[in-house]
Amino acid sequence: MATSTEPSRRGAPGVPASRPRRRSIARVRWYTYVLLSLAAAACVFPVYWMFVVSSVGSEAATQLPPRVVPGANFPDLLKLVFETVPFLRSLFNSFVVAALIAVGQAFLCSLAGFAFAKMTFRGRDALFLVLVLTMTVPAQLAIIPQYMIMSTLGWVDTLQALVVPGLVSAFGIFWMRQHISATISDELLQAARMDGANSWQIFTRIAFPVVRPAAAVLGLLGFVNAWNDFLWPFIVLKSPDTYTAQIAIKALQSNISVDLGLAMAGSFLVTVPLLVLFAFFGKQMVSGIMDGAFKG
Repeated sequence: MATSTEPSRRGAPGVPASRPRRRSIARVRWYTYVLLSLAAAACVFPVYWMFVVSSVGSEAATQLPPRVVPGANFPDLLKLVFETVPFLRSLFNSFVVAALIAVGQAFLCSLAGFAFAKMTFRGRDALFLVLVLTMTVPAQLAIIPQYMIMSTLGWVDTLQALVVPGLVSAFGIFWMRQHISATISDELLQAARMDGANSWQIFTRIAFPVVRPAAAVLGLLGFVNAWNDFLWPFIVLKSPDTYTAQIAIKALQSNISVDLGLAMAGSFLVTVPLLVLFAFFGKQMVSGIMDGAFKG
């Protein structure tokens, strides 16, 4: 029986894929784009509707179906926001607090993560276990002792009470410890020690430059969390000059009634800086997270 030497067209190199397979891939891509577009619209619509309400007034918040066309009252409501509370001052306070926390977490958590990952000292594993267990404790349980400490230090109604407790986080140390363990080899550190470098030089000149993308992601996450924080600033801040943006939004509401148009105008104004932040650093944040997820 003769055997054909002609190679099969399906498995031959250089033969283009069949048309049904191309159509299947195109169909999958088409459905993927549709789902992503719907998900993006669902995420963007609340922000857009917040702008609509702040440009129309409180009556737009109760309309069914929801109003989707902006009005012309946004400048007037925005002017009323600035007249009711020192909103620019509050935005500046929020930026200072969030920026200091972002820088502090990026550096200090990297330093602590390096110690847990690459240095040997007595009780290291037990201390790291305690650190991880603190992540399971609700943050609300620490409010009373934390307030007592701030009161003893005389930091109530000051921005230090917001910055200092947020400079280091258990999640940040855990994040950086795992990233440093996965990306920096022990042989590299041993070579640096043989060349005469001490632990501080190894961290600042070798370890931190390598894990800088992960530290930047941690700093961005810390910035967003500090910017959106409401409970702790609401407890510890008393005077309008120290208000953060979230507390300024609360000050726009009276104890008897709530002007939703005014509150939405302030909320939209507070949301804009975060949108700008994600527009410039969103790609870096996603790439840093994915880089840490696949290394190791």
